[in-house]
Amino acid sequence: MPRFDMTTFGEGVLRLSVPAGKRISEANRFEVDAAGTEANVAAALAQLGWRTGWVSALPDTPVGRRVLNSFRRFGIDCSSVDLHKDGRVSCYYAEFAHPPRSIRVIYDRENSCFTKFLPEQVDWNYLLDTRHLHLSGLTVPLSESAATIIAKAIAAAHAAGISTSLDINYRQLLWSATRARATLLPLAQGVDVLFCSLRDAAKVFGCEGDDEQVTKHLARLAGAKNTVITLGSSGAIAWNGTGLIRENAWKVRVIDRIGAGDAFAAGVIYGWKDGTLRRGLRYGNLMAALALTQVGDMVTTSCQEIEELLSGSREDIVR
Repeated sequence: MPRFDMTTFGEGVLRLSVPAGKRISEANRFEVDAAGTEANVAAALAQLGWRTGWVSALPDTPVGRRVLNSFRRFGIDCSSVDLHKDGRVSCYYAEFAHPPRSIRVIYDRENSCFTKFLPEQVDWNYLLDTRHLHLSGLTVPLSESAATIIAKAIAAAHAAGISTSLDINYRQLLWSATRARATLLPLAQGVDVLFCSLRDAAKVFGCEGDDEQVTKHLARLAGAKNTVITLGSSGAIAWNGTGLIRENAWKVRVIDRIGAGDAFAAGVIYGWKDGTLRRGLRYGNLMAALALTQVGDMVTTSCQEIEELLSGSREDIVR
């Protein structure tokens, strides 16, 4: 029996944010949270009872410990994190806003401990001792070594019969759409679940048409066994190799958009791995809705809450 239900590889960062109505240029205080797209998925699954492990590199400093302690608090096993005596933690600044302004993100990720983490420093036995491996396209452009590790991890998981998922997670501030397409398409070949937003499917992969046409087009290009396209407030659509599956989103009052895609991915993996892809979409949409109504990148929930909401047994006030 594998040690973990899900393992992942990625960077841990500090999120420094200001609320809607504040400008970063005028801020005199920031809200501090730990984040990381892969760790967000691991944290969500850990709360649903999965054993999750995270491979990364952090400085052995109070700032690095701040990130590490947050992830451990959510139930992620961090015993394979490589701690350096010096170095820095990546961070990003988030300026929240209401229309007509957009949420603005500023990255400060260069020369972190993670970008210097080499393939030979990875505990491969740990990373591959799992039922499922989840990775993100966001991590690929951070460094040449990170890209190499992800490619090697996917290949090793395929060879070992471990199921895999890849979230495109395109960030235009990190690399061009042309480079992302050329790099990510080979990685997507044969993964069990490929995640992509409708916007990124068009921008990165040139998929055109309605959401059904885009989903089928990306499925053909990527060669994934299951292709899941997020549609924002309209929910999600997926191609499972034989047909399309669609699930509507939950209606929510949005508090914090960042991290909702990671919560969605966690829900889909959870429902799909031990059930069906349709079940996965139902869990994914609900997990995303919960993330949208909470502050911070990592969603806080439980199996009991998820099952109660899916069964329609929610009460307005619990007391």
